[in-house]
Amino acid sequence: MSLEGLKSATDKMAAAGVHEQAIAVFEHYYHALEDGATGFIPEDTIEPLDAPPLLEDVTVSDSDAKAAFEKTVIIKLNGGLGTSMGMDKAKSLLPVRDGKSFLDLIVDQVLTARETHGAPLPLIFMNSFRTSEDTLAALAKYDNLEVEGIGLEFVQNQEPKLLKSDLTPVEWPDDPTLEWCPPGHGDLYTALAASGVLDNLLAKGYRYASVSNSDNLGAAPNATIAGWFAASGAPYAAEVCRRTPADRKGGHLAIRKADGQLILRDTAQTPKEEMDFFTDEHRHPYFHTNNLWFDLENLARTLAERKSVLGLPLIKNEKTVDPADPSSPEVVQIETAMGSAIEVFEGATAIGVGRDRFLPVKTTSDLLLLRSDVYEVTDDARLVKVADPVPLIELDGSYYKTISAFEQRFAAGAPSLKNAEGFTVNGDWTFEADVTVVGKATLPDEGSPQTVPAGTVLGD
Repeated sequence: MSLEGLKSATDKMAAAGVHEQAIAVFEHYYHALEDGATGFIPEDTIEPLDAPPLLEDVTVSDSDAKAAFEKTVIIKLNGGLGTSMGMDKAKSLLPVRDGKSFLDLIVDQVLTARETHGAPLPLIFMNSFRTSEDTLAALAKYDNLEVEGIGLEFVQNQEPKLLKSDLTPVEWPDDPTLEWCPPGHGDLYTALAASGVLDNLLAKGYRYASVSNSDNLGAAPNATIAGWFAASGAPYAAEVCRRTPADRKGGHLAIRKADGQLILRDTAQTPKEEMDFFTDEHRHPYFHTNNLWFDLENLARTLAERKSVLGLPLIKNEKTVDPADPSSPEVVQIETAMGSAIEVFEGATAIGVGRDRFLPVKTTSDLLLLRSDVYEVTDDARLVKVADPVPLIELDGSYYKTISAFEQRFAAGAPSLKNAEGFTVNGDWTFEADVTVVGKATLPDEGSPQTVPAGTVLGD
């Protein structure tokens, strides 16, 4: 580890046109990495978050909601390629319902909210260098989407992957693009400022940002939350949900004992010997949905005071330079989480929301659920569940992990799941049309490809 390693990395970033603000942030975390920072948050340094205000108890007048919405911008994190599902393009381009993709449904949600509330609600995507072109091409068909003077995107920064052995930038001639990685979605704040978008929004009179992942169709524009956030005067707010056993891996909010500040703790920030505390949904009852709100003026002021470095907790992510090749060199990716910014802003708060605002799609099992009759699409493009409880779906990763394999086996569409309690598929099964699952059903691994015939009823 040496100054030469840092200089090589920053020279590489400058040559690639990375903004100086992003380079300054990288330098901050490089030094932290050299100093042995792990980013761990021990259990004895925090207290659980027990009782945040709940959205169901919030009352906001129509005029206050409209006033807040008129100053709100919608930002969607859209840098992911869906590589965990075998994709090589923006995951938001995946079809979800009736031929419409995540992207299409997000646009429908925003256009409907504009019409309902009479607010401009600019929609901006934080793309990566890998998703920008495909996303903008898909959005080109919407003539009335872009708000005049405000673009549809800004692109998150990139940084070199570092060799684990000496923290020098890795070289990978087989595919030089794999030498780079995004700095995690904590780069949101740096990219927003470095791109000039933050200053532009402030100049045009916008005050609040509502941010969420593009694969979470539950996070539709919400005027009540906007009105609540504006009235709170808080610089930052996180939407949280009550944890269930299925949420044990999700980052949770807690209160830091040292100063009473709200913080976020992810799995990567928990010592291995304390994971039993982390996964205890009774000890830490609320997880962060990755839906958040912040005050644009406060963000600009804080970035200026800190010379672009918010100082979010470090996440040290160790991988191989080629994720598909475990024999390729081990690297370190320096990352931060956007939700961890809650600890930067004094007076930050949280609001408890229902599961209807948390519908992420991380696996093909999640996608099958959204495509099934468990959910209906409302007139304002929200997905509303018609089954309670929502069944737990588990598809065999050996046969359904990638989108291509999944689509091949469900070419006739998703089975009916609205009367299911749970559905587990072991082995290689292809589903014909009009299959219904009732109660609990498990398909065994038969050792060879099998077919579920059309019209079959599985389960109780």
